[in-house]
Amino acid sequence: MENTLNRVRRLLRVITFLLGLVSLLFLISIAIHIIPSLSRDFSVQLTDNSDWKPNSSNQNFPIGEIGEKIEYGYDLITKTSHKIGPLASAKSEQFSGNNLSCSNCHLDAGRKIGAGSFVGITNRFPQFRGRENKIGTLAERINGCMERSMNGRKLQEDSYEMLAMIEYMKWLSTDVSPEVEKLYKGYRKIEIPSSRANSIIGKKLYQEKCQICHQENAQGLRLPGNNFTGYQYPPLAGSDTYNDGAGMARVITAAQFIKSNMPFGATYDSPLVSDEEAYHLAAYINSLTRPEKRNKEEDFPNKRLKPVSTPYGPWTDRFSAEQHKNGPFQPIIDFYKKKYNLIKTK
Repeated sequence: MENTLNRVRRLLRVITFLLGLVSLLFLISIAIHIIPSLSRDFSVQLTDNSDWKPNSSNQNFPIGEIGEKIEYGYDLITKTSHKIGPLASAKSEQFSGNNLSCSNCHLDAGRKIGAGSFVGITNRFPQFRGRENKIGTLAERINGCMERSMNGRKLQEDSYEMLAMIEYMKWLSTDVSPEVEKLYKGYRKIEIPSSRANSIIGKKLYQEKCQICHQENAQGLRLPGNNFTGYQYPPLAGSDTYNDGAGMARVITAAQFIKSNMPFGATYDSPLVSDEEAYHLAAYINSLTRPEKRNKEEDFPNKRLKPVSTPYGPWTDRFSAEQHKNGPFQPIIDFYKKKYNLIKTK
């Protein structure tokens, strides 16, 4: 009888242990799903309810010389092709090589979350950048955009134009707290699909969601009038857009931008496409013809630091050019983690 009771007690202890283990696993599972959701909700709350907002051109610019410089910086960012691009009157003033404006990528003149916002950017420079493999200034970063996204040439770093743009960026960020500044930094991350990015799927999505604005040939919708004065919706392909050395020419980077901003009406908190749709859209857009950046092989002197989605070589691995362009990217990410202990996210 006593042996039977002992066996029953042992059995009860085993059952109790197993029930506790199941409960623990259940709680861990709940936490895995709930905590990211709470983080997103917290981000949304800060985005929607923070009392701080970036300065805006709808307000009055400061009075005096500093205000004039800030306003000129705003004009340069929103009317780039007219001020320092192909539509500028003097050849010597034509630094931008296409008719995009900085605000075509840095939406709302750098005020929009998830769209390469300028908020807080002056606090983050100087910073190390792998593309140059050195500590660089904000002026150097702007010139990187001039040569790539704007397909043009560098401004003098001490020029009035350069200083005006930086002054505008400072003014935009007046009194921003470090916590709110983080919300505006960079793009929204996506869950990178395990498959390759498919430009055929992307083309169909483009026709459904993007063509109405950017047009059938992806060369943008021009402003009305007999003479060309710019674009209502910018070109994504052809001779008048970013070149193949721009960050937007990388599928993962382009997908991150698309996720929060496209089609029209999308926001960081309320995207209108899934991660996978953004991924395929980026593949299609970057399969189209665009200007070629010279001397791209000089980018990333330390080739190990090259983003896995950089579509041009050389690389320090044996993955194909096609896989670097369209994925799948996880094997490349795993390779750099295993061989060089580098954690790459794009």
